[in-house]
Amino acid sequence: MTAPMTKNGENMTQRRLLKTAIPGPKSLALAARRQAAVGRGVASALPIYAASASGAVVTDVDGNQLIDLAAGIGVTTVGVSAPRVVDAVRDQAAAATHTCFMVSPYEPYIEICERLNRLTPGDHPKTTVLFNSGSEAVENAVKVARVATGRQAVVVLDNAYHGRTNLTLAMTARSAPFKQGFGPYAPEIYRVPASNPLRDGLDGPAAAARTVEAITTLVGAGQVAAIVAEPIAGEGGFIVPAAGFLAELATFARDNGILLIADEVQSGIGRTGQWFAIEHEDVVPDIVAIAKGVAGGLPLSAITGRKDVMDKVGPGGLGGTYGGNPVACAAAIAALETVEAEGLLERARWIETVVRECLEPLVAAYPSVAEVRGRGAMVAVELVDEDGAPATDLCARVIARCHAEGVIVMNSGPHRNVVRLLPALVIEEDLLRDGLEVLAKAIVAEATATR
Repeated sequence: MTAPMTKNGENMTQRRLLKTAIPGPKSLALAARRQAAVGRGVASALPIYAASASGAVVTDVDGNQLIDLAAGIGVTTVGVSAPRVVDAVRDQAAAATHTCFMVSPYEPYIEICERLNRLTPGDHPKTTVLFNSGSEAVENAVKVARVATGRQAVVVLDNAYHGRTNLTLAMTARSAPFKQGFGPYAPEIYRVPASNPLRDGLDGPAAAARTVEAITTLVGAGQVAAIVAEPIAGEGGFIVPAAGFLAELATFARDNGILLIADEVQSGIGRTGQWFAIEHEDVVPDIVAIAKGVAGGLPLSAITGRKDVMDKVGPGGLGGTYGGNPVACAAAIAALETVEAEGLLERARWIETVVRECLEPLVAAYPSVAEVRGRGAMVAVELVDEDGAPATDLCARVIARCHAEGVIVMNSGPHRNVVRLLPALVIEEDLLRDGLEVLAKAIVAEATATR
């Protein structure tokens, strides 16, 4: 399949280049400074320190150029320092860096809301409110749902990740390192089984029936304000639910006056080959939580929902000092324009084709490779031991090899045994194939060593 054209990455040669070992001496020096100055609660996936970045390449302080298959955890979907985004940020910063929409409102806030109202699933009337982070978006979506329904209970799924604020920590599944020691957590959060085809062997309707039964018996449908679901579990291991699972949940929610909130923080804004991942399931949620890739690298998030639901919250009930900052709004408008102008939805689908072409042969050849899964440019490889159990150490060694060879990848899953790939949609074909070859060789080397 021929790669769709892209114009990004013009300011830096888009290739892998190692001048020193990883990490190099300047990165090691910064690591020593960091130890003294930065709280240890913030962890980093790589031992290098970035000096600049463009497109899908990160240059560290030692001059090494690394292939970025993480995109800042799915943030730089249109590439780092995308030209339209840079120009929009420069122009808006020169005009005004901040006035606060709650004090002196401005047009870019309205324009990005209009665009999100148009792009999110469904042709019903919608409104949008802007915030700063994914956690804020999810938390405010829950606030809206509670006001709109007059109910308190919130249902989340196994292996979910929804954020690090107090409410979203309660909604997040994994204890260490996200939740451990930070309680007590917000009440009225109920966790129920999700669909995990590799592990549970259930089709979508059967998995949904199990979930609905858990909701009915554990909580009671009449008590539930919202079901919050990631269309593809992000930190949970890039798990794509079985076909029909989300549709059945949506039907159950609609029949029982429950709002369906799609957490599209990691999977949205073209990442999976549709504007939003839930579109693959032909499901229209009541509220969509949006962040990460929406603003080309600047902090912005949003909730977009049915107007009749969103308008249940009175004036002053939602907001924040920096929410919808004008520079971030300008960046978001430019990022969305980039997706449309450069055909990046098509390109995300092309990326999936290339990733599967390069990595799926490993499934048949090596028992340690359980599955290649995902959609678009949100694809992962699950690694297991000889008994089929999660191979955490194997995954760590594979990722370390990739880092040493100048390829940025990350882990995910409750057992951290999944290699996740979130490349920028503008990544060039040679660069993508080079990074995937490094990953494939690392998997083969480590899988062979463990036999």
